[in-house]
Parts: sequence; structure tokens; C-alpha cells
Amino acid sequence: MRIGELARRTGASPRALRHYEQAGLITSVRADNGYRVYGEGAVARVSNIRYLLDAGLTLDDVSAFRSCLDGDVSSAPPSARGLEIARERLAVLDARIAAQTAARDRLAASLAGVQSWAGVQPRAQAGAGSSTESGAPFGSR
Repeated sequence: MRIGELARRTGASPRALRHYEQAGLITSVRADNGYRVYGEGAVARVSNIRYLLDAGLTLDDVSAFRSCLDGDVSSAPPSARGLEIARERLAVLDARIAAQTAARDRLAASLAGVQSWAGVQPRAQAGAGSSTESGAPFGSR
């Protein structure tokens, strides 16, 4: 199958498929006209790559799973290396979430201070992404 069909069947863009191929995660052969041609097994392989990427792994992380990308990755028992990679990635994501939460808290505190100084009644917090009535930071209009 050509790259467009593989893209349609897996939901991956042709650009992503070329990237996976450059990373050595999938392979193709070249037809006489120069087009990439993928085997039927590429569908499962790309689906597994996308599953792992959607789980928060990087493409470098996924390369550690090369040997099992042709099976059902989601139901296979994890290897020791797979668990190690998942724990490392989870720690990175937790650190990013903590940093973003701290930044949000600082912005909320700054906004509350500016509203107090400007005599504006603070609005009830609507959760992440709440802002002033004008929609502009710190109520500037």
C-alpha cells in the first residue's frame, strides 16, 4: 500500500509516517516510480506507535519497543525496560504539570493583587483558564 492509504488507515499523517520511517520504526520499499510501498503489517505497527505516543512516550522511547510493535502492544505484559521508560516519562509529565500549576497559581495571585489594587471585585474562579470580563490579562481594555 502507498503512504496515503497507510495514512488513511492509521490516522497518521504522511509526514508522520516518513518521520517514523526515518527513525527506523517502520520500513517501506520503493516502487519503480519512486513511491514508498508498505506491507500490510505496517498498519498494526503504526497503530502501536501512535498508541505509545498517545500514552505520553516520545519517539525515542517508542524505539525501545521496536521488537514488539508488530503485536498487540496495549495488552502485552510490560518488559522491565518498558516499565522503566514509562516511569521516567511519568516523572517528566508530573514535573511539567507541577511547573504549569505553579505558574497558574502565580498568575492567579498576581491577577487578584491587581484587581484589589484597581478596586475591581474579584470574580468567582471558573477554574483553569478563567480571566477578567474583558478577556484580557489583568483586566486591561
